[in-house]
Formats: sequence, C-alpha cells, structure tokens
Amino acid sequence: MKKELVIVIDFGGQYNQLVARRVRECNVYCEIYSYKTDIEKIKEMHPKGIILTGGPNSCYEEGAPTYSKELFELGIPVLGLCYGAQLMQLVLGGTVEKAPVREYGKIMVHVETSSPLFKDVTPDTICWMSHNDYISKTAPGFEIIATTADCPVAAAQCMKDQLYAIQFHPEVLHTQEGKKMLHNFVYHICGCSGDWRMDSFVEETIGQIREKVGKGKVLCALSGGVDSSVAAVLLSKAVGDQLTCVFVDHGLLRKNEGDEVEAVFGPKGNYQLNFIRVNAQQRFYDKLAGVAEPEQKRKIIGEEFIRVFEEAAKEIGAVDFLIQGTIYPDVVESGLGGESAVIKSHHNVGGLPDCVDFKEIIEPLRNLFKDEVRKVGLELGIPEYLVFRQPFPGPGLGVRIVGEVTAEKVRIVQDADAIYREEIDKAGLNKTLGQYFAALTNMRSVGVMGDERTYDYAVALRAVNTVDFMTAEAAEIPYEVLQRVMSRIINEVKGVNRVMYDLTSKPPGTIEFE
Repeated sequence: MKKELVIVIDFGGQYNQLVARRVRECNVYCEIYSYKTDIEKIKEMHPKGIILTGGPNSCYEEGAPTYSKELFELGIPVLGLCYGAQLMQLVLGGTVEKAPVREYGKIMVHVETSSPLFKDVTPDTICWMSHNDYISKTAPGFEIIATTADCPVAAAQCMKDQLYAIQFHPEVLHTQEGKKMLHNFVYHICGCSGDWRMDSFVEETIGQIREKVGKGKVLCALSGGVDSSVAAVLLSKAVGDQLTCVFVDHGLLRKNEGDEVEAVFGPKGNYQLNFIRVNAQQRFYDKLAGVAEPEQKRKIIGEEFIRVFEEAAKEIGAVDFLIQGTIYPDVVESGLGGESAVIKSHHNVGGLPDCVDFKEIIEPLRNLFKDEVRKVGLELGIPEYLVFRQPFPGPGLGVRIVGEVTAEKVRIVQDADAIYREEIDKAGLNKTLGQYFAALTNMRSVGVMGDERTYDYAVALRAVNTVDFMTAEAAEIPYEVLQRVMSRIINEVKGVNRVMYDLTSKPPGTIEFE
C-alpha cells in the first residue's frame, strides 16, 4: 500500500509503540524498526521522517545502542526523544553526561515558540521527563529551544539539517501538548499530508486480498473477539464463499461465549459465513496439564490452535491460505518489531510453530493498533456492540489463570468473571472502563464460611482505563460496586473465599496477568 511513512527507530524504550501510535493519530503511517536496521534498508523505505525513541542505557557507555552519523546526513528530518536526543547530540559532536539533578515526572518546560516544532505550543508547558543523563553541550550547528530549571538543554534544533532533539517524552499523555509537537514535526517539518485513513485502508486491503488469493480457498481463525471478527468480515467482503471460518472452542472462553459467537457468526447469524465450530475443550486441557509457566502455556495454545486448523482444513479440502487477526501490538510485544524485549508471545505471532501446513498466512490487520481495528470494523458495517466489546486475549482464560490450567479452575474464573461483568453493567460503568475482567490467582488461603474452615482460591478483579492499550491506569470503581461483586463471588462461586482488586498500572504490569 503506497503511503507516506514515518519510521520509529527503537533503542529499547518502553514507549516505542506509543510513539508510533501518536504519529498515526495524526493520520500519518508509522512503523517501528530496531536500531540494528541497516541504513540501506532505511533509504529504500523513503521515509518522510525518522523518530529516535528513548532507551534505558547511557549513550556514552561502551556497547550502548547507537547509530551511524550517516542517519543524520540523509536529508530526512530526524526527531530524537530522550535517549534518542542524547544520542543525536553525542554522534554529531555534542556532550552527554550524568545529570547533576535527575528529572522524573511532570516538569514545567519553557519552549521557544519560534521553532517549527513548538508552533502554537504554550511558552511554559508541562512535559514528562525521565532521565539520569543530560546534554551538557549541544553539537555544532544546534541552538537550544527549550529549558527547565534543572535541564539547560530540554530541546535543541539544527533547522538547516532538519534535526530536532527533545529531552522529554511528547508521546505520553502527561506531556500536555505532546500531540501538538508531534503533529508539528510530521506536518510542518516532514511535510506530510496525512494519507493514513481507515476508509482507504479497507478499500485497498480488500483489493490486495482479492489479488493475492485469486481463486484459492481461505480458512479464517475466528475467535469471536474484535480482531478476528473484523478480519473475518474483511475477508468475506474480499473473497465471499471462498472463505471458511473455523471457530475453535478451546474451553478457555468466557462463560457462554462459545454459544454467543455461534449465534452471531453461525448459520443463523447475519454474516452468511461458511462457519464451522470445533469443540476441543478437553484436547486443550490435556495439553496444558501440569504446565504453569506463562510463555509455555501461550506457545502450547498457539501450536494447538494451528493443529486444529490444519485438521479442519483437511476436512474442508485443499486450503491455500490461513487468515489471522494479528494486530501490531501483538507483533511488537512478541519481540518481532523494534528492539524491545519479548513481553509475551502472542498465540498467533510468537507462539506459532515453525511448520504450518498452509501455503501462506495472511494477516490483514497486522499493521493496525486496536483502535484502528475498531475503525475498520465500523467502516465494514459491523455493529458497535461487537466492535467495542471487551477485549479478550487469544489464549483466553489460559492467561487469566495463574499457574496450571484445569477444567475446575476454568469454571471458577468463568463464573467469577460473569458476575463481575454483570455488576459492572448494572452500575453503568461498562461504557467508561477500558477493560475489566476477573482472573484466578494461584494463591489459596484460609477462610471461614458457615462456621467452618475453608482453604480456597483468591480471585483478582482487574479494571483499567486506557486510550491505546499501550499504557493503562487502574480504574477507580466505586467501593459499593466492588463490595457487591465480592459478596456475590464468594457466595455463588464454589472454591473461592477471597476477592482482591488489582491496582497495578501498565507499565510496570501488563493488562493481562500472564
């Protein structure tokens, strides 16, 4: 798909996905690449701009991630953020040292509004700082365009070479005018016009799929979640009855969800899809027996998914393509984009086995963030209640049960989660929360019920508010709602005698438990 491109070069920063997401919010397409990416590959991509991320290292230390000086001599605008800003200055002849005063958190920054980077930005603006080092001397040709009380070079520019370095993080919401700064960079400095829109994405993707598939048969992995549902309808629009959707009920779904998915996409649904349901609950339980390590569980579930699909494909006949609802955060968090560490192997990315019995796997949503997937769903005419349903991980309750997965544990977490969601809906909170669910911890504790000693499991309730699912804060649910949920779970769910509420943000935690 031909489109303007801004690339993010990742030096291991925790906000790499967020940088790309903020650029896309400006209707400019953006992708993440490792700092190890060869300069020739960057030239071949013809980016309109380059953004260097933050990172955990000190750029002046031996072995720290770096890039060649040639990157700054391509004639392409470059914006360095935090570590990226320090690296730019060091490579081009400036000095970076340990800061006499570390800055962390919301800091008042004075900016020079004459700079194109700070066009229409308030002269004194709140920004998010997170650094131990600082730029003590700018590289030749740079002028200082922002300062703080403790940071003499909060931002610097060399307009002649279109190079910009800022010490703070414009991509996080704590930087009050950060989105405006990134907008200025991609439009006023890089000269982008903003051609990344979901209506054109749908039209072009349908055309690409038709060309690739031809007269071949297509098998879609349909879980009933937002991502796979959008992928299925997109493929249906492209290839019609060449598509068969296989829904695997692996016994790790939410309560009654298998029947709900079949009601929407099955023979009595509205989408006229070739729909096959495979009930493989016991098969997955057997594979997961005795397995407690999270990554191992994810990989087992991912491989078993593929094996079930292969078997379904053989029954259908020769199948040429497998369609999956993989999205961009799945790719990056699985360590396949940028330079960040593997956070978790997603069942349809890092969890795939080496040998898959299909000609090719097609992932039409692979380059989209979650909110972009939802926009595609609306463009395709999928009802809002489906597009905005609660996110659910591919491995399902397998990653919401800490430790070994058993049928009994699945029953416990299904019942507890159903009660939690029901009470959230009754309280009218379902439209204000980003994501909420119940998980089963591996902790058992002593309790007293009916004057008798119990030794049962603890359920953890999770609810977060998030814009992009890259960062999240624990939601403030009214205490009386939590009390009702707690009382119902303990009274109605056999095997539970304790309920806790998880206050952890992302980072340092993830939204899911494993």
